[in-house]
Amino acid sequence: MNIADLQQIVSQGESETLEFKKSTGQRTEAAKTLCAMLNGQGGRVIFGVNNRGEVVGQKVSTKTHEELANEFRKIDPQVTPTIETVDIGNNLVVLVVTVLVGGGPYTFDDRPYIRSGPTTQRMDKRLYEARLTERMHATSRWELLLVPKGITIADLDAEEIGITLENAVRIGRMDRPRQTDAKSILTGLKLIEDGKLINAALVLYGKSQKVENPFPQFAIRMARFRGTRKVPDFIDNRQHWGNAFDLLRRAESFLMDHVPIAGKVVPGRFQRIDQPWYPPQATREALANALCHRDYSNHGGAVSLAMFDDRLEITNPNGLHFGFTPESLTQPHDTQPWNPRIAEVFYRAGVIEKWGMGTINILDWCRENGNPQPKWEVREPGSVVVTFWPVDLEEGQSELRPESRPESRPEWGPESKPESLEEKILTLLASGPLSKAELAQGLGHQEISGALNRNIRKLLLGGLIAFTIPDKPNSRLQKYRLVGKAQEDR
Repeated sequence: MNIADLQQIVSQGESETLEFKKSTGQRTEAAKTLCAMLNGQGGRVIFGVNNRGEVVGQKVSTKTHEELANEFRKIDPQVTPTIETVDIGNNLVVLVVTVLVGGGPYTFDDRPYIRSGPTTQRMDKRLYEARLTERMHATSRWELLLVPKGITIADLDAEEIGITLENAVRIGRMDRPRQTDAKSILTGLKLIEDGKLINAALVLYGKSQKVENPFPQFAIRMARFRGTRKVPDFIDNRQHWGNAFDLLRRAESFLMDHVPIAGKVVPGRFQRIDQPWYPPQATREALANALCHRDYSNHGGAVSLAMFDDRLEITNPNGLHFGFTPESLTQPHDTQPWNPRIAEVFYRAGVIEKWGMGTINILDWCRENGNPQPKWEVREPGSVVVTFWPVDLEEGQSELRPESRPESRPEWGPESKPESLEEKILTLLASGPLSKAELAQGLGHQEISGALNRNIRKLLLGGLIAFTIPDKPNSRLQKYRLVGKAQEDR
């Protein structure tokens, strides 16, 4: 570096990647700044430039370099900054110390630092711990740990494993192996290490009865709220435990129950074109991302789906990692999944795409469906939420037309209000008596849910339905029938 190069750099002024020090007498503060730069984008500290950006230089001896080296040794993990000497005349020089972005997190004298614009600050403890976890993530992440003692392949859903293989072969993301037993498939999916199951296999294929108690984080919470606020006033509220594939299907079934269809008539065509308020490809991708990128080592929280009158929110209870921001998710980016083994299986099964295209596809699908651009944001305590707003159709052509601005979207009108679970039960019973299992099947549910039980009890207490065998309410042959006003209305 010569004087011209130096002056060009100094003319840029101090920033997140550049700081001036008048002399090496400020070497301790400089070392803190270099630590902060290592935890950020890298950068330079220049000795011999005052805080007004004037090149003043200083005299440098062997002792000067030794003092700098001793100060830099307090940075952990150890680094060796590049030091360039620029002679400015009159026996004065400028020292340019450069560090590149490191693996991090780094500390100076056992304290972590980070840059905020042109200033150096102590790093927040929670951020430091998150960075430390990221550094150890490649070799010690939770998905690679062996499953707890007592859990075997028999505790996994063999049918689900077979479905993964068939889908992967059909779409060309996996060659059909010679052996198609569950163990051979799991080995090919890298879910068995040294003959033993790893946690990723349990996330993907664990049977619900084996995961609910020891792994409360294998869950999804879904609610349809009345209005636009998250208050305990539900149209429907469900919570399920199970493997990731099962949870994804349950979430899709919930959306099918509650997402209304908007319709428009296109000039020159007799048929009405129906559009769901939220594009199913986009919501599926968002749900899949939350399920495969969440931190399963955290036993608290669950992936959640909350639907309001004016929006849909899908939440991953854990934050963004590896420097990703909500803004970066809307741009093409390389994928760095928190659970690479789980993400790889989702990819092979055709659930997600590789190479960071998932969020880009979500944007495209929303645009094609006529929805406003969805929004990603990090909320306390570190959860990531993607918000979708309903489809926006051309004025005068929609039966259900939301306003164009999300903050002013109206609540459901009387004609567009989605059918509640109670109303769906009554509609099914209009064709004749049905058992609880038959009602669940008619609703598209895989099993009898708590929400179904609660709504049946409400209808019984309200006198809208009755038992077909009143004296044996717990009989296996028990069914429900319409009575009173409900029967007249239908």
